[in-house]
Amino acid sequence: MKIVLSPSILSADFSCLADDVQRLEKSGIEDIHLDIMDGHFVDNITFGTGTIKSLRPHTKTNFDAHLMVTKPDALLAGLADAGVNSVTVHKEACVHLYHTLETIKKLGMDGGVVLNPATDYESLKYVARDGLLKKVLVMSVEPGFGGQAYLPMSTKKIADLAEWRDKNKFEFVIQVDGGINIHNIKTVIEAGATDIVIGSAMFKERQIEDNVATFRKAIEIF
Repeated sequence: MKIVLSPSILSADFSCLADDVQRLEKSGIEDIHLDIMDGHFVDNITFGTGTIKSLRPHTKTNFDAHLMVTKPDALLAGLADAGVNSVTVHKEACVHLYHTLETIKKLGMDGGVVLNPATDYESLKYVARDGLLKKVLVMSVEPGFGGQAYLPMSTKKIADLAEWRDKNKFEFVIQVDGGINIHNIKTVIEAGATDIVIGSAMFKERQIEDNVATFRKAIEIF
């Protein structure tokens, strides 16, 4: 089982963002999580395609964009142009989810769907069946702000989603995002998540290299 650690740069120091990402990359991190918020779908505002494009020349890591926006389709071409590798969109924000995932694929990126804590997964079966769904992101906090505590109900949701995927022979990856730390990372992996988004815990006290090593040590049994 390959476990992917995906640090969220929402918790990085934006005054030296390229440096932070390079430190992660030198520590063996291969995926960077990009939380894009528009102030409408969620209250917070983060960054857009311009910031991502300016960061792209500084790293070879995969860019995974999580769109917390009301009009995700409007950003897709710009994300592809900025060098993004994969995009997850909120089911609640997509009027025509199938079309959105088709567009992501046509632009050369992998597509995924985000489930808020109260959102179910059964309605994803058709996009999963047709191979458009490469990832399902389970939000283990309410979206919009970093530093929140992990919602315990998320563990059962991840396990149920994994069982549903395997029963139907779907092939999407399960990603989890929100409140992940050294104390609960094993729990979400044991439940079925293999792509772990880590925010504040990865950048804690600016000890990036040590924090990466600590998380790798914690999951080496997998």
